[in-house]
Formats: sequence, C-alpha cells, structure tokens
Amino acid sequence: QVQLVESGGGLVQAGGSLRLSCAASGRTFSIDATGWFRQAPGKEREFVGGINWSAWSSTYYADSVKGRFTISRDNAKNTVYLQMNSLKPEDTAIYYCAAKTKGTGGIYDYWGQGTQVTVSS
Repeated sequence: QVQLVESGGGLVQAGGSLRLSCAASGRTFSIDATGWFRQAPGKEREFVGGINWSAWSSTYYADSVKGRFTISRDNAKNTVYLQMNSLKPEDTAIYYCAAKTKGTGGIYDYWGQGTQVTVSS
C-alpha cells in the first residue's frame, strides 16, 4: 500500500504562485512515477504533469501548464512538489497527486485526497 497526502493549496491572486506537496509513505519503493491531476467544478479530471522516480527524475507536463508549472522530487522525504507560477483563474481546481506502482501497467493506482487551489482575478 502507498499513502499520498497533498498539502499547500489555498487562495492566491492571478499572477501569483503556490507550491503543492505530495508526501508518499508506505511501500514507496514500489512507486514508478507520480502524477498531478486537477478537477474544476463541472469539468473532467485533467492531467497536469508527472515525474518518474528513476535516477533521472524526468518530468512531463500538459500544454496548458508548460512553462508555468514545475514538478520536482525530494528523494529523502519521498515528497513530490508542484510549483505553480503565473497562476490564472482557470487554474482553479482541486489538485490531486497520484502514484503509479510497479506492475500496474502504467495505471495510477494510488491517489491522495486532493487540495483546493483557488485563483482570484
């Protein structure tokens, strides 16, 4: 089992920044990658970006956030961060982190509880 806990959400003005954290515990050695997703009211869940837990920690992003959001990882803390800059009102959503574990065929099989991000105009 893997447990994920997000934190760092809040209210920010447009143009501002927030950093979300996703702390993993449990069988963290089984994690292949961590992804960030978001869901706005009335909309489907959207992939934001992800990071591999390999030595190179390669990252990948949705076009909507590329150049504004950065994902990083602290190996010692088993924590993944989502640094969000130049925030826009359309970034308002509940943000979730999720983990892919080995042997699941690339499926995100563990999810955090989510953290609310609200960007005011």
